[in-house]
Amino acid sequence: MNIQPKRGNSKGKTVNGFIKTPTGIQGLDEIIGGGLPQGRPTLVCGAAGSGKTLFATEFLVKGATHYNEPGVFMSFEETAEELTQNAASLGFDLNRLSASKRLLLDYVQVERSEIEVTGEYDLEGLFIRLEHAIKSIGAKRVVLDTIESLFAGLPNSLILRSELRRLFRWLKDKGMTTIVTGEKGENTFTRQGLEEYVSDCVIFLDHRVTDQLSTRRLRVVKYRGSTHGTNEYPFLIDENGISVLPITSIGLNHPVTTQRISTGIPRLDTMFAGKGYFRGASILLSGTAGTGKTSVVASFIEAACRRKERCIFFAFEESQAQIIRNMRSIGIDLEPWVTKGLLKFHAERPSVYGLESHLMTMHKAISEFKPIIVVVDPITNFIFSGDPLDVKSMLTRLIDFLKMNQITTLFTTLTSAGTDIEQSEVGISSLADTWLLLRSIESGGERNRVLYILKSRGMDSSNQIREFQLTDNGINLIDVYAGPSGVLTGSARLALEAREKETELAHQQEVALRKLNLENKRKSLKAQMAVLHAELEAGSAELKKVDEQEKERHKRLARERKAIVQIRQADKNSVKRDMR
Repeated sequence: MNIQPKRGNSKGKTVNGFIKTPTGIQGLDEIIGGGLPQGRPTLVCGAAGSGKTLFATEFLVKGATHYNEPGVFMSFEETAEELTQNAASLGFDLNRLSASKRLLLDYVQVERSEIEVTGEYDLEGLFIRLEHAIKSIGAKRVVLDTIESLFAGLPNSLILRSELRRLFRWLKDKGMTTIVTGEKGENTFTRQGLEEYVSDCVIFLDHRVTDQLSTRRLRVVKYRGSTHGTNEYPFLIDENGISVLPITSIGLNHPVTTQRISTGIPRLDTMFAGKGYFRGASILLSGTAGTGKTSVVASFIEAACRRKERCIFFAFEESQAQIIRNMRSIGIDLEPWVTKGLLKFHAERPSVYGLESHLMTMHKAISEFKPIIVVVDPITNFIFSGDPLDVKSMLTRLIDFLKMNQITTLFTTLTSAGTDIEQSEVGISSLADTWLLLRSIESGGERNRVLYILKSRGMDSSNQIREFQLTDNGINLIDVYAGPSGVLTGSARLALEAREKETELAHQQEVALRKLNLENKRKSLKAQMAVLHAELEAGSAELKKVDEQEKERHKRLARERKAIVQIRQADKNSVKRDMR
């Protein structure tokens, strides 16, 4: 772990004039509006094993490394060596922090005889020791772990309350932002039932086991002078410390975009107007066992990786190796994308731990890997970790978180055979933006898969059913036959298509024969027309010839009459000369 100081707001966050000191614990500061009350004590209580000491340790470590605020850890139960060893499991190197004067570990072995004087408690020695520790490193933060050890065996509740107030007042006067840890009582937050009343802020840690599954939850019981989240929040303790998921801060103010991304199946893209899903949408893919849900997921992931988009695959049924092997059977090889760092698998059984721990684990993995695409396959298995209402609540929070970060998510869910197709096993279909359904249809002694879109908000989508085929080259969607006898797929569809082809072929042959007959008739008529046309032409030529002959005859007759006239006129002139 890097423990070099980082730039931070050492003055804390001011909210309505109220100064807060950030804890640095992931998610917690968002719940409590910026941090713990600066210069005031905070009680962190819970049963044994709930994480109180680790919580307090991280508060000091993050203060020293992130906000340049040194801290004092005064323990009344564990030695400095024990604390150092325990903190190492979270990646915290307390020895290095101590060597650089950013952390001071002090173990105080409390003996009642040492601090009891004339039947009363005297904390002056503790104050002197604590003040020396604070001044030696210029501390801004203090942890006292645990308060019960300091006042063990004191029977008088009035004296106890007085000494608690005195201790807390002393810490306030020193301006120390303090965490005091306390053990849970039988019906109270602490054993004495008084610490929560004199503390300015009370945080309760709970480690519960239900149906053999453990869950860690955090609740802010009170926070004087500040608003805060009042729900129970799941938190996780792992090798990187404590992570809290702030649920109430997630609301219906998700950013949206009109950008579309491919489904990885070309024919399915056409069913979404040729554009695919909305980016940042939540897609629900439901179907009975063996319908090909994981194959659709693999196609979607491969398309995303080809676009160089990072993907996380949360698998709750199959291992990474098994998924990669199975997808190779349809021509999809996911292993190269894992090698390139674009695809990350997170495979585990839902029964490993409770729902809230699963939620925190996914939240943490997504925050660290920063994917563009997330797949959860299948969400139905979470039913084994809780009842359906708890599962729906958990998935609702996950969907809100993913939408807030504009992460496109594909959930698969197993649908029981014979149930209503428009119901998902965990009841989150109303939260999904797009809902696809895969079904198996039995007919003719075989089972065939079909796919259709039940809904897709904000876009045009096909209402047609497509036959869903898994081939050596991926997924193929084929038009089905829908007629009076219903939807036909597989061999029934092929048989019908064959009959339709035969009928079409016979029709085409009949049409071709009719065309041939008509063409022959047309040619015959055309030949007849040619003969008639030739006769017409011959008649026209003969008519023209007759006309010309008649015209020539008239011309000849005209010439003859003219010649006769001339002859007759010549004779008349001759008679006249004789008479002279």
